[in-house]
Amino acid sequence: MIMNNVFFKEFLKISDIKTIIFLFVLIIILFGLNKLPKKKFSFSAKVMIATVVGLILGLVIQVVAGFSNNPMELTFVSETTLWYSLIGGGFISFVRMLVIPLVMVSIIHVIINMKEDAKLGALVQRTLIITLIMVAISVALGIFLGKIFNVGHVEQAVAAEGVNKIREVKNIVDTLKALIPANPIEAMVNLNIVGLVIFSSMVGVAAKRMSKKYMEIVSPFFALINAMQKIIVSMAMSIIRWMPLAVVPLLANTIAQKGIGAIVEVSKFILVLYLAVAIMFVIQMLAVAMFGLNPITYVKKSISLLILAFTSRSSVGCLPVTISTLTNKLGVSESTASFVGSFGTTAGMQGCAGIFPALTIVFVTNMSGHNIDLTLIVMSIIVVSISSLGIAGIPGTATMAASVSLSGTGLASLFPLVNPILAIDPIIDMPRTMLNVIGSVTNAIMVDKSLGQINLSVYNNPKAGNEIAASEEFE
Repeated sequence: MIMNNVFFKEFLKISDIKTIIFLFVLIIILFGLNKLPKKKFSFSAKVMIATVVGLILGLVIQVVAGFSNNPMELTFVSETTLWYSLIGGGFISFVRMLVIPLVMVSIIHVIINMKEDAKLGALVQRTLIITLIMVAISVALGIFLGKIFNVGHVEQAVAAEGVNKIREVKNIVDTLKALIPANPIEAMVNLNIVGLVIFSSMVGVAAKRMSKKYMEIVSPFFALINAMQKIIVSMAMSIIRWMPLAVVPLLANTIAQKGIGAIVEVSKFILVLYLAVAIMFVIQMLAVAMFGLNPITYVKKSISLLILAFTSRSSVGCLPVTISTLTNKLGVSESTASFVGSFGTTAGMQGCAGIFPALTIVFVTNMSGHNIDLTLIVMSIIVVSISSLGIAGIPGTATMAASVSLSGTGLASLFPLVNPILAIDPIIDMPRTMLNVIGSVTNAIMVDKSLGQINLSVYNNPKAGNEIAASEEFE
């Protein structure tokens, strides 16, 4: 056939009739979603519809592929998912494009506009305490469930001594030192969000201090930051409105690219991880309730954000939506939302840097035939909690979190035993990322409530930050 030549196979990546069919199906779906009337279908409703459609589309591709164990070896699957990634991945790239300027401008904007009686020290202190407590709970939960369900246990232990070692991993001291941005530009390139928060905070504090003596000189800087904040937020909201159209190809690709066989192989690990995420979600709701707030309210207002986190697998990519949800829907002060939201993309992620490394330690320990004793449990909680600092909130970094944790607990040489899990990483990365994001939201709510800054009227108002108001702003 003419489609078998190099032009179609290597350049266009459309050499199979099934590729054309599935591309045509996606176009029809996206056109239909875009035509849904705003008055009858809210933004959250569109995202929910897109999620269901994306799941069905991914399963249909798997059916057509014959539930192959290696679906990406099939031409139409590799071509279809590549084109799908143009829309899904493109959306995430647009969102991530704004992450660095959003973090820096938001932090500086918050500090220079703080009231004189605002206590930045209290905000930082309570953020650290609450974040580390919550991630420690998630680690303990992961170890407990992993041990209860005997994750990774085999009848005959794997002789894993002498397997290939993983790449060199920094110790805890070097990890903490790396968070200090010796080079702000390098911190931007490496998505060292904690480092950028530190740098931006110092710029904001210095500008605020200088304004007391030299306001006439620094006033242009204040005006620039305030203007940039408005512009960047407007850009972010303009991109976010297209989220329903991106969810379909994002989720369809995740389902289509992974064979059923690989999923079955580690099904127990998958089920336990999903169970752990569900239980940790309940713990978060209880924590919010302990601070005197209705947890159902914050769950309802965070649904669209959670769906984005689930399908995009990027805590950093969700940051603009996270901050918008906290301030516009949940009444969290701008200072807390920007600081805790940004900090939560790299520090104390309860999914990728909490539950997952904990379950991985149990999985590897059981696979290698070692015993899980109290010493290992305590060591794991401490090591995983501290090493959760600095893990970038982008797809794939849970692997680094696991490698750091295994190294810290003396299991570094056994890392290759995790290969079956890594083979289906997107499937387990979705709930991990969702937990990361909702954990950041939960932490921000608790911090702001403890500081007495949360706007309860906004929090309790079901219409606060609704999509109709946002749509009007888009126009």
